[in-house]
Amino acid sequence: MTSSQGFLGFWETTGAGKTFTHPLDPALLDAYVPRSARLLDYGCGYGRLTAELAGSGYRAVCGVDVSAALVARGRREHPELELLHRPGFPLPFEDGSFDAALLFAVLTCVPGDADQTAIAGELGRLVRPGGVLYLSDVPLQGDALNREQYARFAERYGTYGVFETPDGGVFRHHPPERLRGLVREAGFAVVKERAGAVATLDGRTAERLQLIARREPAAPAPSPGPASG
Repeated sequence: MTSSQGFLGFWETTGAGKTFTHPLDPALLDAYVPRSARLLDYGCGYGRLTAELAGSGYRAVCGVDVSAALVARGRREHPELELLHRPGFPLPFEDGSFDAALLFAVLTCVPGDADQTAIAGELGRLVRPGGVLYLSDVPLQGDALNREQYARFAERYGTYGVFETPDGGVFRHHPPERLRGLVREAGFAVVKERAGAVATLDGRTAERLQLIARREPAAPAPSPGPASG
C-alpha cells in the first residue's frame, strides 16, 4: 500500500483533523497482551491509542501510519511517542519483531481488497509465532441509512459495503467473515471475538467487531521423500 492511492489524500487533508473515537477495550487487551510486550499500533493516526497504551504501562509501543499529516500531528501532540510515517511495505522491522499488533479501525479506511490483504500479511510477518493480533473494525451495519449507501456506491467501487462521506472520505464496512478470513490468511487463528457499539467519526453509533487472534507457527518444511533407484 502506498500513499499514491487516491483515498489516502483524505487523510493528508480533511481526515488529518478528525478526532478518532474507536475505543480500546483495556480488559480484552490485558487478557492477552502483557505490559512487557513489544507492541505495534499499525494505522496509529495521530497516536491516540499509542499514547493510551503507553500511559497504561506498555513500555515498548511503536505507532506507524501511512499519513504524513497524521503522524506530524501525533508528534506535535505526543512528542514522547515513537510514531513513524511509512507509506508502503515492507515496514523497517525484522520478521517476528513484535509480540502483538493492534489494527484499530484501519481496514474501514482502506476500501481495496489487495491493500487490506497486504496490511494483514505484513502484520503476519511482524508478529512472532504465538504473538497476538488485536483487530477492531466495523462490520456491515443493518440500519436503513447504511444499507442505502452500500447499495448506492456498490457499482462505483465494485464492493458492497464501500461508501463515501460528504467530506470526501471513502470507507468500508465488512461482512464479519471477511475480517476473520483476512486474519486467517495472514497466519493467525482467532481465539476470541467480542461485539459492541462505538461512536463514529460523524457522531453516529455503529456496531463493531473485535478479534483477538494468535499467530500460528510457520508450517514445517515437508520431509524429503525416499530416494529412488
